[in-house]
Amino acid sequence: MSSATASPLPWAERAADRSPVVQRSRARQIEQAEAIIEAARRLIAERGARFTTQELVKEAGVALQTFYRLFAGKDQLLLAVFEDMIAENCAAFEEAARELPDPVARLRFYVTEALHSLGRDTAPAIGPQFVTAEHWRLYQLFPAEMSLATQPFTDIVARELTTAAVEGWLTSADPQRDAWFVTNLVMAVFHHYAFADPLPDTQAIGDELWSFCCRALGGERAE
Repeated sequence: MSSATASPLPWAERAADRSPVVQRSRARQIEQAEAIIEAARRLIAERGARFTTQELVKEAGVALQTFYRLFAGKDQLLLAVFEDMIAENCAAFEEAARELPDPVARLRFYVTEALHSLGRDTAPAIGPQFVTAEHWRLYQLFPAEMSLATQPFTDIVARELTTAAVEGWLTSADPQRDAWFVTNLVMAVFHHYAFADPLPDTQAIGDELWSFCCRALGGERAE
């Protein structure tokens, strides 16, 4: 293969990464991508997915070509919004649960807190009906990408399951696999109630789901 068509060697890529020009360019692209994501979240809060790319770039303060340089299209943008939102929520869950006394208490908090946004009075800017409708639409088109977007929740559950199993609180031979099941149970319950009218007591829903998960994982106490 000629040098004109060969892929860059690893050392060449590392050298390029150290270039101040490359670093400034990447920093600028990250800044622009973050501005676009934040603008999309504002527009979604106002009107769901019913916004145009032209409206988005105006809201973000970037050029149309900048958007298409960073995202292949609107669906890829929405995937990024989901990834950003879920990662942000999971970081907030972990921070809020930091002082809880044991891994079982933290797991219960994660499961129940994930369902609190179903409440009409406590719903986040991006509501449960948008989350449910777009999650399943995007999952049909991009299953791997949507699975990656929800992975942060699986990860925080798996970490606590691992600790709980080691300390004898719960029984889990495969914490990562069990965390995947817990994640999908939480999502299924969330999606089931997202369009419910009237909405049942979200605290009761979360407590019932946690009780089921705790018993399935061999917990001696679900209270």
